[in-house]
Amino acid sequence: MEFAENRKALIATVAAGALVLAGGGIMLGRTLLAPDAAPTEAAAPDEKAEENHGPEGFVEMDSARAQGAGIVTETVQSGGLGSEILAQGVVAATPEGEAVLTARADGAITAINRRLGDYVQAGQSIATMESRDAASIASERSTAQAKLALARSTYAREKRLFDARVTARQDLEGAQAALAEAEAEARRSQSAAAASKVSGDGRTLAVVSLISGRVTKADAKLGSYVLAGTELFRVSNPNLIQINASVLPADARRIQPGDTAVIELLGGETSNAVVRSTTPSLDPESKSATVVLQPQGVGGLTQGQGLRVRITPSGAAAGSAIALPEEAVQSFEGRDVVFVRTAKGFQATNVVTGKRGGGRIEIIDGLKPGAVVATKGAFLLKAELGKGEAEH
Repeated sequence: MEFAENRKALIATVAAGALVLAGGGIMLGRTLLAPDAAPTEAAAPDEKAEENHGPEGFVEMDSARAQGAGIVTETVQSGGLGSEILAQGVVAATPEGEAVLTARADGAITAINRRLGDYVQAGQSIATMESRDAASIASERSTAQAKLALARSTYAREKRLFDARVTARQDLEGAQAALAEAEAEARRSQSAAAASKVSGDGRTLAVVSLISGRVTKADAKLGSYVLAGTELFRVSNPNLIQINASVLPADARRIQPGDTAVIELLGGETSNAVVRSTTPSLDPESKSATVVLQPQGVGGLTQGQGLRVRITPSGAAAGSAIALPEEAVQSFEGRDVVFVRTAKGFQATNVVTGKRGGGRIEIIDGLKPGAVVATKGAFLLKAELGKGEAEH
């Protein structure tokens, strides 16, 4: 009896162990065979959302698209409104960048070879004149050359006679002095003919350009009779330019050669320049001093063009403030932001603004020098940001 009960207990224990092992095997199989992609799939939507929308306040836009939208950027420089001198300027030719072509003698214009806007090379003839003075200059040149030939022949003969002890030394010295005089007269007449641009036959004068450039003024009329000294053409080299800026006398005393400046072009674009000199006297009409700026690159500048410049004196205190165009600062969701250029677009950055003046605004905090921010067209980035936030 006791043996039968022990046997039943042993069978029950073995059955229970078998059930435990079977359940463990099933759980182990599920664990080993279950896919491990579930966590990745759960995280994938967040990563995809991050890729589509980027960080908060980010506007994805490459350089080509930004340029096509008319967005202009500017590199931030230290210095607030107090460290800048705003002035109006005009683009002018440098002294060697413009030439005034005048009539070298009285005469009639018989040919015009270049028109307004045409390109000419230095030494190229622009017009031709017929002049009696040309004939006179050519005659003097021919006479001087003939006298020079005679003086050389006379000196050579006297030299042979003197070497043969036939004539006295004073005859040789007289022939030598006559030769020197004839040579001087020949040089004078040749220089006069060259300066007047007399042709070989002595009938015409050529109006020749002194520099390479384009004809910017043409007052000559075919067939008209002009006097010597009359202005006929002007030629300018578009690459040889400077900017003449008018500043107040107090500001002129703060500016030194070598100071940096920024040229504000139409369309919001900017270009760098360097102060070359400052006039020591004031303009009698405007009572202002003229600061001559040398632009670093002439792209987009035309002689006679008016513009505004921002001059930063080297002695001005830099401070912690930064000055930007007012259009660079946009109001978004109740805060002032600027759009900083990144590798893939623009990032809206919160800033603290200060005083305003002359179309510019001070940035007291939130921006560091060296950053590249959007100026013109920043409102387009604001619109893109608002649309992206709505979609998100």
